[in-house]
This record gives sequence, C-alpha cells and structure tokens, in this order.
Amino acid sequence: MDVFEAINGRRSIRKYKDDPVEWEKVGQVLDAARLAPSWKNMQCWRFLVLNSEERKKALLDAFPEENPGKKALVQTPVIIVVCADPIQSGVENGIEYYVADAAIAFEHICLAAHGLGLGTCWMGWYDEPAIKAALAIPAGIRVIGVTPLGYPDQEPKPRPRKELNEIAYYNDWGVTDAEQAGITAENCQAATGT
Repeated sequence: MDVFEAINGRRSIRKYKDDPVEWEKVGQVLDAARLAPSWKNMQCWRFLVLNSEERKKALLDAFPEENPGKKALVQTPVIIVVCADPIQSGVENGIEYYVADAAIAFEHICLAAHGLGLGTCWMGWYDEPAIKAALAIPAGIRVIGVTPLGYPDQEPKPRPRKELNEIAYYNDWGVTDAEQAGITAENCQAATGT
C-alpha cells in the first residue's frame, strides 16, 4: 500500500475483532513511529504498549462513559498510550513542540497500522492524571493520546472534509486559486530549476 492509499483509506475504528495482533506487526507500527521527525531530532515520544487485561482495565476509568471510543478499548487486544517528555523537546514562538512531535509519531502509528490491515482510533478525551496514576507514568511525562490497535470489525465511511479551496492559500492569505495567484506548472518548474 502506498502512502496516499494509506492516507485516503485510514479511518477511526471503534469496533475490533477478538483476533490477536501479531507482535511483529506491533513492532512494525512502533518502528514507523520511531522514524517520525521531531524538534531538533530530540525524539521526545514514548509509547506504552498494553496487552495485559489487567493493565487495559486500569486505563478504562480515565475515559468518560460518553466517549464513543471507550468500548473499543475493551474489545481491542492491544492499546498504545502515546506520551511525550516535554524536556526532550523545545518551545519556539510560544509553541510547545512536544505536542507536535508526539502527534507526528502518533499519525505514523495510525498510517502504519492501516497499511498492515490494523485499525486505530486517536483518543484524546480522557483524564490524564487518572491515566498516569493507573499506569505509573512518571510525573514529567505527558499523555498525548491513546489508541486501540487491532483488526477492524467495521468499515466506516469517509468523514466529510473541507474542500482544498477553503483551507489552502497561494502567495497571499485568502487567495484560494493557484492560477489567480499566478502559479502555473511552468513557473513552478522555473522556480525550482527543473
């Protein structure tokens, strides 16, 4: 599966089969996350992989009953808690980059899992202190998100997305048409020297 196929086909999965996930695939998913870019290559992310029923159950109390993904955490054979160490990242222009660093790694997890036929669901609605207490995560570490990891038992349809002309501007803020901004294939090639 190429990267565009993975991006276009990935969905948030909230129903999982009982089938175990091969540890080789878990390793491939984590290795994809390890290869993500990060602020000054500090690699602040940490991944807590849970497959023990006891450890998975300890995590559940940190999620509100209204969270639509909570049932997935009960069904899935593996859960990955994506964390970050803010000290191993930086702040630039008031932006704390540990969140971006871990988010990129998290997205690598989601795309790699999809490429291997596995499902994920980025979950961020939880009580962080409760997760840290339940799983003995050190005080300075932040929980960025949690995902189930398993074989999907559903095929969700794509969610609506904004059109490109609603979110992309060319040369000037608000200019949504590349041709109107004077961008053509010819002048892009000239600018790059190709």
